[in-house]
Amino acid sequence: MFYMNFLKILGLMLLLVSTACNSRNTAENEWITLFNGTNLNGWTPKFYHHEVGENYADTFRVQDSSIVVAYDNYDSFDETYGHFFYDEAFASFHLKFKYRFTDEWMEDAPSYTYRNSGVMFHSQAPETILKEQDWPLSVEYQMLAEAEPGKSRPTGNMCSPGTDVYYKGEKSNDHCINSSSPTFRWDTWVDADLIVYQDSLIIHKVNGKEVLRYTNTQIGGDVANGYNPKLKVDGQALKSGYIGLQAEGQGVIFKDIKLKKL
Repeated sequence: MFYMNFLKILGLMLLLVSTACNSRNTAENEWITLFNGTNLNGWTPKFYHHEVGENYADTFRVQDSSIVVAYDNYDSFDETYGHFFYDEAFASFHLKFKYRFTDEWMEDAPSYTYRNSGVMFHSQAPETILKEQDWPLSVEYQMLAEAEPGKSRPTGNMCSPGTDVYYKGEKSNDHCINSSSPTFRWDTWVDADLIVYQDSLIIHKVNGKEVLRYTNTQIGGDVANGYNPKLKVDGQALKSGYIGLQAEGQGVIFKDIKLKKL
């Protein structure tokens, strides 16, 4: 009898421990919804030539439970590069979102911005971006769509304004590194995954398939202009930062934006 009671008690104890562990793992692996589908609470805009917090010309807006980058209130683009930052910084995380482009493009924007947008990560805080700074010091998950019929233009690429990365074991001298993804039409919804382990490993996925990986994110390189020089310490490891949606003359829609801390 004593032996049977002991086994029952032991079984109960193991069940309680297992439940506690599973509850902790569930909490640790919980997906965080970064956009509530209703308003832009929890996000901060920063546009070139404008102060932080000004959503110039209502560029970032909510439509149909999505964040839309729109240009119907613009007379001209005038280098009004914009970014829309989530208010919390992250180090290691898995970000998921869906996107597609619209048929709206500012023709006085640089030609490379056509059917081009992106999501910045490991970015400097928006309040540290100066009024006359064009791009944040950050790394970018670049999104592209077909620009010319039949011409390859992969998406899920990496670009590095004011930063450097290592690709295939060597420090890259390229501002952007193309992924291995196929080319998509501008009006196609694409599933994007960005998996980040601080500065040690970054993986880009497109529609669930890995298309690019690189390592050693750090401050360096050029392209970004007008920044506070005290923040640009070349060679400094870039292990955490802010996530920002890009607006540089091309209309785009973001939805189902969620994140899991790793």
